Amino acid sequence: MEEVSIEGLYRTSDRLVARTATTFHRYLYDQISWGAWMIGIKGARGVGKTTLLLQRIKEAFADSPQQALYVSLDNMWFKTHSLSEVVEYHYTHGGTHIFIDEVQKYAGWQTLLKNIADEYPDLHVVYTGSSMLKIDAGEGDLSRRQLVYTLHGMSFREFLKFEGVADLPAYALEDILANHQRIAVEVASQVRVLAYLDDYLKHGYYPFYKRDTDGFDFRLQAVIRTVLYEDLPAVEDISYETIRKTEQMLMILAEHVPQTPNMNDLYGQLNTNRNQGIKMLYLLERAALLSLLSSEKRSMKQLVKPDKIFLDNPNLMYALSGDVLIGTVREVFFNNQLAVGNELSYPRQGDFLVNGRYLFEVGGRRKSFEQIRDVPDSFLAVDGIETGHGSRIPLWMFGLLY
Repeated sequence: MEEVSIEGLYRTSDRLVARTATTFHRYLYDQISWGAWMIGIKGARGVGKTTLLLQRIKEAFADSPQQALYVSLDNMWFKTHSLSEVVEYHYTHGGTHIFIDEVQKYAGWQTLLKNIADEYPDLHVVYTGSSMLKIDAGEGDLSRRQLVYTLHGMSFREFLKFEGVADLPAYALEDILANHQRIAVEVASQVRVLAYLDDYLKHGYYPFYKRDTDGFDFRLQAVIRTVLYEDLPAVEDISYETIRKTEQMLMILAEHVPQTPNMNDLYGQLNTNRNQGIKMLYLLERAALLSLLSSEKRSMKQLVKPDKIFLDNPNLMYALSGDVLIGTVREVFFNNQLAVGNELSYPRQGDFLVNGRYLFEVGGRRKSFEQIRDVPDSFLAVDGIETGHGSRIPLWMFGLLY
């Protein structure tokens, strides 16, 4: 490979690193063991994976920029060149770290990464990919060779920090359940949280809202189309017709979630069968567009019919649905924030069972304990209040978990 042909990649890397701000870091940044030889970071489009890589390069290689290179595999350069060429050149010219973005765009990526680990054992590799990647399976068998992390969208806590409003710590769920009154009073003394919650619900989950808040919904719709029509076929052997039906399913559900679905009616609208319909539902969940709540324990070998279907986060509701109901927004927010680091299931009573122990009802100011009055470890997550008491906990506080 001629040296001139790769100079453009280095210029692009340098330019992107130079213009990346480091004043705000996502929650995952400090949790990553950056010294590991191979690191994989999964996550939905738009949650900040690229920025995470560029920030790491900017901060860790300020005195030795030639040692680190950022490349995105959706760069047109890779239409006529291979990643192996880049790795060989970078390594032989003193490179010690390579940061690879959009790995799902590269055919045979698992085998390639395995070969890099075998042939360049002292080269550090950090890569990002779609939330749909099956990193623990496939011909490359990378599961024993790497550390894998998942980056979720911004929590309400992170949104407050990103906006420069308040820099709050993350709280464990048990701490909130036991000490929510004290914590709420401390937070309320710093910021009027309810004044910012509505903005977060509409556009605060995806950091890219900062670039164009007014056009955020249209940009998010474009991201969704990219996920369905580019990322999905990159990780699954799937026909165009199935992708089109999957998009149609998402739009149908966006108008009605959360719901206990009549699956036969849904399959009828899509002109598909049960097996294909269930597969499409779980593809949308892997794409971080839906969240499926079930009373049964899931199995990797058998996909169970969900008992309740949610959009993944409230921002998707405002971008996809013309009629957003506040009760729906509350449940989607609670489900989304609790899903990070906790196990949620669909209970016989109440709205959510968390970690097999804590039962929650979600609602507005007038929500009562009538439905879960005699259930141990039961709580209300109440919208529209700054502070709570007893087992009535402000809904916004569940946005402080990460």
